[in-house]
Amino acid sequence: MESLKAEIAASAARLMVDEGLDYGLAKHRALKLMGLPGRTALPGNDEIEDAVVDYLALFCADTQPMELRALRELALVWMARMADFRPHLSGAVWRGTATRLSDIYIQLFCEDSKSAEIFLIDHQVHYVPRSVTGFHGGTVDTLSVHAFCTGLGEEVGVHLMIYDRDDVRGALKADAKGRSPRGDLVAVRALLHDLTHDIS
Repeated sequence: MESLKAEIAASAARLMVDEGLDYGLAKHRALKLMGLPGRTALPGNDEIEDAVVDYLALFCADTQPMELRALRELALVWMARMADFRPHLSGAVWRGTATRLSDIYIQLFCEDSKSAEIFLIDHQVHYVPRSVTGFHGGTVDTLSVHAFCTGLGEEVGVHLMIYDRDDVRGALKADAKGRSPRGDLVAVRALLHDLTHDIS
């Protein structure tokens, strides 16, 4: 059973890296590719993320660090732009598993749920409102923009997820591995500094 889960995790990890799929879609696509029934026990996201790290080290070591740096640089630009809304970076760009196919997810903690949207309108930023799954498991209002990433030479999706200001209290609790699931401007700057040092 565990060896099968490991195989599913490895297949899902490849799909996430090569095709930019999210966890849920990657798991179910992996089952289909492996010819397994839909009720097969699936690996957890942590197991898949470990497999993603292994896959990146094996097949993307020459390109992924530079792509990650470019995405973090763009994330920092948007976090600075949205600084009044307590921005925190999350997702693969924060965790370090992002590639050029990854989108950027920034969580905003607002006094007024409409304030970030009004800010974008006032600054003539075109966005698309949508809903995505948030860290509480429910849907979260999200403002999605396409931003040009200089380091990649192409546009990248930047998703601004709108939370209530008080939600930040529970947002910084460490996960099962003791890692912070998101980081503020200071934390992202530190990550970017460390990554730049590692690449050079």
